[in-house]
Amino acid sequence: MAGFREIDKALFPITNIPAVVQIFKNQLEDSAEPDLALLSIIVGAIENSLTCRSNISFQISEPVEATSLPILELHVIEEMYSKFQAIIKGAVDIKNYSKPFATRELVKKVSDVIWNSLTRSYYKDRAHLQSLYSYLNGSKLDCFGVAFAVVAGCQVLGFSDVHLALSEDHAWVVFGECSNQTAEVTWHGKGNEDKRGQEIGRGVTARSWLYVNNKPVICTRHMEVAALVSAINPSLNATHDAFEVGLLQQELLWLLYDLGHLKMYPMALGNLGDLEEIAPKEGRIQCNTLFKEAIQSARTFYNNQHVYPYTYQGGYFYRHKMYKEAFESWANASDVIRLYNYSRDDEEIYKEFLEIANELIPHIMKVESSGFSANSILKKPECFANLLRFYDGICQWEEGSATPVLHIGWAKPLVNTISKFDSEVRAQVNIICADSEEEKHAKETNGNYFNNNNYEKENGTSTKKEEKEQSTSNFHPSIEALTAACSEKLLNPDYLLQGDGSPFVVETQVGEDDHLTKQDSNGTPSTSKTEEEKVGLKVPDEETKDDLKIEDELKELANKCPIIILRSHKMKELKDLLLSEKLNTQAISLHLTAQSQVQVNKKGRSDFENVRPKRLRRD
Repeated sequence: MAGFREIDKALFPITNIPAVVQIFKNQLEDSAEPDLALLSIIVGAIENSLTCRSNISFQISEPVEATSLPILELHVIEEMYSKFQAIIKGAVDIKNYSKPFATRELVKKVSDVIWNSLTRSYYKDRAHLQSLYSYLNGSKLDCFGVAFAVVAGCQVLGFSDVHLALSEDHAWVVFGECSNQTAEVTWHGKGNEDKRGQEIGRGVTARSWLYVNNKPVICTRHMEVAALVSAINPSLNATHDAFEVGLLQQELLWLLYDLGHLKMYPMALGNLGDLEEIAPKEGRIQCNTLFKEAIQSARTFYNNQHVYPYTYQGGYFYRHKMYKEAFESWANASDVIRLYNYSRDDEEIYKEFLEIANELIPHIMKVESSGFSANSILKKPECFANLLRFYDGICQWEEGSATPVLHIGWAKPLVNTISKFDSEVRAQVNIICADSEEEKHAKETNGNYFNNNNYEKENGTSTKKEEKEQSTSNFHPSIEALTAACSEKLLNPDYLLQGDGSPFVVETQVGEDDHLTKQDSNGTPSTSKTEEEKVGLKVPDEETKDDLKIEDELKELANKCPIIILRSHKMKELKDLLLSEKLNTQAISLHLTAQSQVQVNKKGRSDFENVRPKRLRRD
């Protein structure tokens, strides 16, 4: 552990943001572990001093010196730092535990020390309770704060194998030689204190979003620093943020980004994207790129099991009136939630989807239906397809769950939204029901097809051309044309997954040995850098023109006649009603809300909500 060294002490008294950033830089670049307790106390002291009620009038407007901070003296930090070490070491007899690896008994002991010293008479979901400063000055911590304090306490005792595990709404720890043991150390919701020390398991097997299907962010020590920075909360009240706190968080996240510690942390990337949207830093990556990086991180490292990267992006598109793109992002978010079964622990993500369905989408419909713009999303069948995909994911989330999701409060906005799309627009969407004969035909005729933010590739024997033509006879003529094109060229996975590049991967002759390399129509080869240096790439002009022509035609076809595969029972049974010329709104509402359980779960605040606060603009 790096500890509180002279190089850090020399930066006191702290009076500005660069000094804080330098302390973090010293700790992160040191060969030893960064000291979690020290860094949490420092940022907690700054956050609390700037967000307490007595300072609100001063903090609402931007300060004269943008990087100035209230003076933070060395002796204040030293006293709290020593106090935390004394609490942990005084309660845990290290002689009873052999190093180097922690045991479940040790983890439970440290969590008991933290838990038993908390004040009971406060609301744990209030803001600014996630740092060790809050713990040492008021004996108050939220859910994330307790988990972080346990990891910091184990670090104080010399156990470097205990690390934070973070889902999108919960925190626990992993430990052991291979970090393959797990333990609850905090609560979620009400009455779960007795879970501390228990192994994570039930939520995973129950397909609960709370445990992200066993795909949490397992932190390194440096990523734990990123977690404490991402948990900083600049909010003063419901309408204002403290400028300096937000700026400090932004600078520290960029430091961590530059050092490579956010690469596997989607939520921190989304948080940085939000901050960049509010106050862009000159010369830095744009916020929309950061949102894309968060999505790519979730796909690459967590099997696309995280929802918030898509809702971060969808919120950005919504605020910038990019409604078509927002619909797609929200549909992608719903594609993730369909992987889970809803439970009462999932109130936070429930509220997220409820807000999208009952507030954001209706607002878009109101704005878009008030005029006759040629670019209105109400005239775009792909927007209607993404709307169906969004609700299809919600319906599948409900399937197999002990608690219902959909009720009349969901059904009314859905019906109102669907009714805004003309029957001619709705009729252009090619709806395929999962496990139907139509889906089987699609698999037989098109080895690569995409739907719901995924693509599937079926391997098998080749089919004769006549059989392919016959099996697609039930599809829209545009789909037949698309299928014919796909039979001749291999689709580009990047295009299918994210819309990047061109639809096809074409084979281009390379060099004198007639060696073939795969590349897309933009001329981007899949060969390694060394191979590119050895051979010259030549793309025949006529072939390039033909590919570009096919690409344009395909994009036009995809926009005119999008394909959607419905997987939930409710939405599959609604297919005919959704495409009928005259909508039977009452029948749709009744069908959506039909279920054996009619009791609706009352939603409250999440104990983990402060880790992802609602962002407010500081301008």
